[in-house]
Amino acid sequence: MEQTQAVVRRRVHVRGVVQGVGFRPFIYNLARRYELYGWVCNTSSGVDIEVEGPPPALDKFLRALTDEAPPLARIDAVESQDLPPNGYRSFEIRHSQAQSGKFQPISPDVATCDACLAEVMDPADRRYRYPFTNCTHCGPRFTIIRDIPYDRPKTTMAAFAMCPECQAEYDDPADRRFHAQPNACPTCGPRLSLVPSPGGDLPPDLPDDPIEATRALLARGWIVAIKGLGGFHLACDARDEATVQRLRARKGRVGKPFALMVRDLEVARALCYVNDDEARLLTGRERPIVLLRARPGNGIAPSVAPRQRNLGIMLPYTPLHHLLLLPGPGIPDALVMTSGNLSEEPIAYENDDALRRLAGLADAFLLHNRDIYMRCDDSVVRVFQGAELPIRRSRGYAPYPVHLGDDAIPLLACGAELKNTFCITRGPYAFLSQHIGDMENLETLEAYRLAVAHFERLFRVRPQALAYDLHPDYLATRYALERAAREGIPAIGVQHHHAHIAACLAEHQRRGPVIGVAFDGTGYGEDGAIWGGEFLIADLRGYQRVAHLAYVPLPGGDAAVRRTYRMAWSHLHHAFGGSWPEVPTLGGLDPTERRVVRRQIERGLNAPPTSSMGRLFDAVSALCGICQMATYEGQAAIELEMLANLEEEEAYDWSLPDGAEAMPWIIDPAPVIRAVVSDIIAGVDPSIIAARFHNAVARMIVGVCRRLREATGIEEVALSGGVWQNALLLERTLAHLKSAGFTVHTHRLVPPNDGGLSLGQAAVANARMEEDE
Repeated sequence: MEQTQAVVRRRVHVRGVVQGVGFRPFIYNLARRYELYGWVCNTSSGVDIEVEGPPPALDKFLRALTDEAPPLARIDAVESQDLPPNGYRSFEIRHSQAQSGKFQPISPDVATCDACLAEVMDPADRRYRYPFTNCTHCGPRFTIIRDIPYDRPKTTMAAFAMCPECQAEYDDPADRRFHAQPNACPTCGPRLSLVPSPGGDLPPDLPDDPIEATRALLARGWIVAIKGLGGFHLACDARDEATVQRLRARKGRVGKPFALMVRDLEVARALCYVNDDEARLLTGRERPIVLLRARPGNGIAPSVAPRQRNLGIMLPYTPLHHLLLLPGPGIPDALVMTSGNLSEEPIAYENDDALRRLAGLADAFLLHNRDIYMRCDDSVVRVFQGAELPIRRSRGYAPYPVHLGDDAIPLLACGAELKNTFCITRGPYAFLSQHIGDMENLETLEAYRLAVAHFERLFRVRPQALAYDLHPDYLATRYALERAAREGIPAIGVQHHHAHIAACLAEHQRRGPVIGVAFDGTGYGEDGAIWGGEFLIADLRGYQRVAHLAYVPLPGGDAAVRRTYRMAWSHLHHAFGGSWPEVPTLGGLDPTERRVVRRQIERGLNAPPTSSMGRLFDAVSALCGICQMATYEGQAAIELEMLANLEEEEAYDWSLPDGAEAMPWIIDPAPVIRAVVSDIIAGVDPSIIAARFHNAVARMIVGVCRRLREATGIEEVALSGGVWQNALLLERTLAHLKSAGFTVHTHRLVPPNDGGLSLGQAAVANARMEEDE
């Protein structure tokens, strides 16, 4: 380069997801384009660059850096400083530098890109049919990283020395595999093996190739445990009813729907109605499970998703998945792909552990020898009004952070009991963990501890405080209190429903105040009752409980959550007093249990009070005869939503507060229950009753919010809590609120259920600590 004009050296620091995504070769080629000299280097805090050349060329370089960044890169900040020239005569990619205490975001695992898939399917390519093919644009990231900077020795690929051809790709800045840390091929990379379940045998006539042998077993009705990116799946033919039933029996999963992996978008469209937004999600790099409306008569086994209108569909996201689902005689085009675990246990992710824990579930195991460092379940989303509504945020999304807008105090928010995630904050980022699961056993607690330690190491966080749910019996709460006492740091309790509303505020970078409508099944209240039908005036620092559903007894505690007919009895008692009407749908229940429960309700024995909207949904579902025994969380409410007649516009009436009463206002569901019972006795179809109930809840919400606006002047509403997974209720509530002139915030980045709660805990704890400083 002839330096005939002024030359400037520009030092640039880039923050965001900029490692493991092809960023350094992108910078290298950009510098060559503009004839600039210098270097680029990965550090523990991002990417550092020095470029030297004429200022106009440097300006073009900086614009292109953000405008043309690689598809997987997410640039959060670019800082630059002009310095005197250093006399660079070339541009080079330097070795990564570890920096004490520094950190940077990490890419989630990414679905196989089109270029890699083309190689896998090309008989002339050296990676033909190789199930671990990847490049800087796709493949494992989060699940194989041990530490940062993101270099091969700090991943589980360290055990695999690259062959000369792979090494040449890895070293060539012009190659899309330049510094692709999981780079491998059949000569030097991980390998598959198919083994029988311990104590069993494989058929003698199977092909030698593990993939073809597995395809043959699936076609014969076998259940195969398949090791994937973040753990094991249990797979079987989704059209084989007998096999699906056998999987349910072995897994102990009575009614909860199974997810499906289908061959391609064409198959997904044959099974379900798929709009453009849903197709975009299905084929995107995250590849979540997408909840789709099922087509009638689609041939999927009824036991896959009993009593559901929807199917959970995902497309293949690794070369192995694509190869397993290739067309062939008798080969399934749709597989059940459910988490490799017994119900309530963490997903298995190590070979030996899987062979031990899944031996009674799977007939065979398709293993590989690339270790998974951090287990990670599939994500689940649905499309609502053209945008994502997360149900479970995990593979493909975690650990990408939520941006808080302002720098946060380093802290750990420990999450809740069900659908647990935790959240670590540092700088402007809130790093939500992958889905941990229900914290109800020691195995899940141990998985939680390992994940917390990993996040703190990756993001160089030493928490200055811990945030926790107020429920004293939650394992996550006990973890927080014990650790805070051991380390001598503050422990900040955050009320469950305040955390829900704060999570919604945080993802929208709002501070409040808002009218928060927090509806869910269970949350520990500050009065010791079980809350769940709450209207709050809330900001990040605090809240006022301004209205809630009337308390009714929860007879038998958790037993009433499973036996939803108990909530029907409880609401009957609340609505009718001692003279319960004879509801035909409840006529077949045990009269002895009914007498015992009645005494519990009347005397308050083991029947804590609850204001839960989730339990009200349970009661109506049971009264309608839809779901009277729940085998998974939210089943009764989900099936009530699935049955609702979408054309019905009538609604039951509530007796709403007039706004003159002292707060908190009490919203009594008794008139609704009486109307439901009247319709049941009159023989009204349950689908009509379900729709009228949904309509009633939506109209009640806008009625209460109108009165609260009159009392407070607040015109913003935030909707959070597990009930807001219900798309029918969300749609009708939003329509009413917007027509009434409210600005409404709903979840788009984290789930409205307890999977997003840790973000709210972190936001509240940070706001309180800032206030105390």
